[in-house]
Amino acid sequence: MKKLKRSARLIEMTQFLLARPHTLVPLTYFADRYGAAKSSISEDLAIIKEVFEEDGTGELQTLAGAAGGVKLIPRLSREHALAFTKSLCKQLEQPDRILPGGYLYMSDLLGQPATMNEAGKIFATVFADRAIDVVMTVETKGIPLAYATAAQLNLPVVLVRRDHQVTEGSAVSINYVSGSQKSLHTMSLSRRALPEKSKVLIVDDFMKAGGTIQGMVDLLVEFNATVSGVGVLVESGEVDTEERLLHDYVSLANLTAVDSKSKQIKVKLGNYFG
Repeated sequence: MKKLKRSARLIEMTQFLLARPHTLVPLTYFADRYGAAKSSISEDLAIIKEVFEEDGTGELQTLAGAAGGVKLIPRLSREHALAFTKSLCKQLEQPDRILPGGYLYMSDLLGQPATMNEAGKIFATVFADRAIDVVMTVETKGIPLAYATAAQLNLPVVLVRRDHQVTEGSAVSINYVSGSQKSLHTMSLSRRALPEKSKVLIVDDFMKAGGTIQGMVDLLVEFNATVSGVGVLVESGEVDTEERLLHDYVSLANLTAVDSKSKQIKVKLGNYFG
């Protein structure tokens, strides 16, 4: 590659690292790529590290030794996370989101890449220091959030199906009880989708009583897998604690009330913010 001015090299290195979070990049790679000395590359990385930490982008870790290098660990600052989530709560409180039966329309927010990317950065920050092999969700609305989170953690996504698909091959299916409606449902996961003894981060867009997520937890037992954490974009605050099937989770927003008659929706910050 042709020689670049230092300013251009800094920009390209920054873009390279942002596109490859949780990936160890040897210093020799950058030195060979730009035809620069390792000492110059180290100085560049020190500048990038300072900028990342000051603006709340993440932590640039340096590993010494022959097999060492640098690795970007995305960490969204508490200040940025709070500002994003407050904005999200305001959007969720829009009266026209109320659907018949007291349901809340969220598909437009789940379909916005910028919104999901920010939520994914928060979950990647929360669970950055945990041992995780895959990010799991159940189809379909949780998929954008799962991919956004997985992109920040540089991990694959595993999708649990509501119904078994022939194209999935051999699968494990279980019945689970909806925590809110007390009705029986089925979910399945292809045997090829998840290696045995995997460490799994579960994320979902909405949780009422936790029946669906608990179903995924139970499904993981069939794969001898373990749950490394659970992240929920919005939880329902209208469910009594004793009725909730899941208690160990992180939520960003808490839907406390939906009044169809007065067209009022109340949303507060989730348990991540204390």
